[in-house]
Amino acid sequence: MIKIGPSGIGGIKEAKKNLEYIHKNKLKAAEIAFTYSTYLKKEGAIEIGKLAKKLSIDLSIHGSYFINLNSTDKKKVAMSKKRILDACEIGNYLGAKYIVFHPGFVGKSTREETYENIKKEMIFLQKYVEDKKWDVKLAPETTGKVSVFGSLDETLKLAKESGTAFCIDFAHLKARNNGNIDFKEVIKKLKGHKHIHCHYSGIAYSEKGEKNHIPIEIKEFKTIISELKKQKINCTIICEAPDTYGDAIKMQNENKS
Repeated sequence: MIKIGPSGIGGIKEAKKNLEYIHKNKLKAAEIAFTYSTYLKKEGAIEIGKLAKKLSIDLSIHGSYFINLNSTDKKKVAMSKKRILDACEIGNYLGAKYIVFHPGFVGKSTREETYENIKKEMIFLQKYVEDKKWDVKLAPETTGKVSVFGSLDETLKLAKESGTAFCIDFAHLKARNNGNIDFKEVIKKLKGHKHIHCHYSGIAYSEKGEKNHIPIEIKEFKTIISELKKQKINCTIICEAPDTYGDAIKMQNENKS
């Protein structure tokens, strides 16, 4: 089964209206953007979560942009972990399963050192979530620039070795590889997982990687969704295009066809 939905539902007042709109358009998922702050409190999160459950909409969270688990500054690492865990706590009240975030930058470290540093912090975070009994899944995301940790292989290896989930952003992988990507080969690597959390949009990029999200490319999305169905992969796909609601509906139309 493939569930599709938009990124961003707003605050309490907007969220109710937007969830009704999502349901009306037969979308089955939505991602809450905590990219600049974890703006919901416990009571509001519970209220939104109840409505989403009533409407059969699966919620997820995109965590803060301000995360670097590979920073040489211990205070920045501590604040990064706090931002992730704050999103996890509110996610638990929301009933959101996946907490998506970009784990960190390579910086002056080697890729091997970066991996080990991030892995150590991910293991800590995973244990913390388990100890708190929060019903959420940490989902480090594939990223759109080589200077940022998060190739497909790095992300899959990190999830396996730290016991977390992961998020596959198809647009990021395209930009990271300067457009030279075979989505069929990417999706083959995802076989065997019970459920995959994904992002999709169009993407503008340069030789350095992603520049910005753009409207979806229908032909490209058809290839992705066709291969996901061929490989019998259950997944959720969140639309991150500028017109996130309009393009999510277009994606859902392709999903039904």
